[in-house]
Amino acid sequence: MALDLVIVEKGSFTMGDTWGDGYDNEKPTHKVMFTYNFYIGKNETTFDEYDTFCEATGRSKPDDQSWGRGSRPVINVSWNDAIAYCNWLSEKEKLPKAYDNAGNLLDSDGSVTIDITKVVGYRLPTEAEWEYAARGGSKTEGYKYAGSDNVDDVAWYDSNSGNKTQEVGKKAPNELGLYDMSGNVYEWCSDWYDTYSSSAQTNPYSSTAGSYRVYRGGCWYSSTTNSRVAHRNNGPTTGTGYGVGFRITRTVP
Repeated sequence: MALDLVIVEKGSFTMGDTWGDGYDNEKPTHKVMFTYNFYIGKNETTFDEYDTFCEATGRSKPDDQSWGRGSRPVINVSWNDAIAYCNWLSEKEKLPKAYDNAGNLLDSDGSVTIDITKVVGYRLPTEAEWEYAARGGSKTEGYKYAGSDNVDDVAWYDSNSGNKTQEVGKKAPNELGLYDMSGNVYEWCSDWYDTYSSSAQTNPYSSTAGSYRVYRGGCWYSSTTNSRVAHRNNGPTTGTGYGVGFRITRTVP
């Protein structure tokens, strides 16, 4: 299975509600700097990709709501399911796993770490990586949605989705060539959900255990407001839904 990854070059950005019309949990805005490059999936992980993992490992396949599988984004997968997929990908490529059984990040020696630069295997993006990539990284044009100020250009959302997911990569990409980062399905991130601080941060990752993990990006039933690149949501690690999937990430060695 060939992985279609896009490189996101290090840089800095202002994270959060930079337009002033968002929700309280998107505030305060704060400066984030990355000292490393990372790869991120060009598309959301599809049913084809995830079903291959299920067949290889004997896991039961998630329900597709009778919308079809193939190149639609996988849905009805929990955060735990998503990191199991990431670990399987790492093992296939003979890379150190990125997660232990408790969901902690691991370095190349298999020790728990909160330093994202030391994680070698496939993983979910941090929340900051996700937003930076959705905004176009160092190539950003400052769009409110991932690749445009016109939501219909780049997103499947409540007004155009036909009340279901759509095949990945059918809308316009953002500045980095990433598809569906606004709409289609929400995407799990590595972080535990927490409130924002106004302090500037370098390579942030929210490691303090809580009740919920972050997911980002809006989905097929989202409003335009919830399809913005700054929008945040969260759910329990075992929770699944027909609007939530994921895309993979890897720190560039």
